[in-house]
Amino acid sequence: MQAYKLTFISACLGMLLFGISLITLGSVAPGLQQKFQLDAVGSGTLFSILPIGILTGSLLFGPFCDRYGYKFFFLLSCLCLFAGFQGIAYAGTLGLLKFCIFLFGFGGGAINGATNAVISDISENNKGANLSLLGVFFGIGALGMPSVLGVLEKQFGFQDLVSYIGWIPVLAAVLFLFTGFPPPKQTEGVAFSKVVKLMKDNVLLLIGFFLLCQSSFEAIINNWTTSYLVDHRAFSSSNALYALSLYVAGMTVMRLAIGSVFRHASPAIVLAVSFVLLLAGGLWLHLATAFTGAAVGLVLIGSGLAAGFPVMLGLAGIRFAGFSGTAFSIIFTIALAGNMTTNYLMGVVAWHYGIQHLTTVALILFLLMIPLSVIILRKTKS
Repeated sequence: MQAYKLTFISACLGMLLFGISLITLGSVAPGLQQKFQLDAVGSGTLFSILPIGILTGSLLFGPFCDRYGYKFFFLLSCLCLFAGFQGIAYAGTLGLLKFCIFLFGFGGGAINGATNAVISDISENNKGANLSLLGVFFGIGALGMPSVLGVLEKQFGFQDLVSYIGWIPVLAAVLFLFTGFPPPKQTEGVAFSKVVKLMKDNVLLLIGFFLLCQSSFEAIINNWTTSYLVDHRAFSSSNALYALSLYVAGMTVMRLAIGSVFRHASPAIVLAVSFVLLLAGGLWLHLATAFTGAAVGLVLIGSGLAAGFPVMLGLAGIRFAGFSGTAFSIIFTIALAGNMTTNYLMGVVAWHYGIQHLTTVALILFLLMIPLSVIILRKTKS
């Protein structure tokens, strides 16, 4: 039991690191723009490197961890995150900064996938509930990082502060050294034919495409809500950012509820409640003209999106227990590819038709998620 608790705590710390890392680049973007005299195109290039790194880390961690175990990849992820933090803080050239951002994304993507796979492997029952508790720590990291930067930046400056925070992965690596992670599941290696077979599995692909929609929904809310509230609803930037933080808070609180109050609820019930919250939140955001209404809508949307990844990864962890790392790699790769594509397409829609169509794109994603979830639940039940 003590070994289980230490492994669970280590995975939660890893997810906390992912939450911190994912939000860091956006939080320090103004300082980087000023330091390197970046225009909008240059800034956009930096932001595009991070998801490429995350995608690469997400793709590679699974087969490696299934073959060699988790410990090495956890330590490698910490090393990449440490190098990324220090590079963002002190890189003297734009080329070095871009390389460090890639390492930063690689470490974050790998540790995100590995923490989810570890929790799935050590959870004999209630995989979805435990994965939901893991997701709470992502929310804590994502909510806490901007607050820490905002409070301490004037005293330390963004460079020193990012460098100091960058030592957290080193401390995490020390804990990981003494953590007993699940042993390798495929000691003779993951045959390419097995990977191809997994990639052709209908249930795996359906889960991947469901989470593609889920990840895309999260992307447009994270990246376009402030523009929607400022440009379409004429809110102040500070109110728009505060409303976005409430969205993350709603997701975090709901994941805590799924891992505790709704711990023994079936995936079908959890998803049904989530869809009701998601629909209510989308309609509320679409119709709201005052800040309070928009804030309520975003809290409901965050709550509605909380269950997608934990529930679906829980189902995948049960079905593909012998290849959980590889299966999770495939799923995360599909989801992140959709995230990047939809984020770009949302930019096209906003440019040609107006930012007010944010809720239209969200509705389309919502309508795709419902039939996908019904099919997945039927197939996994059978």
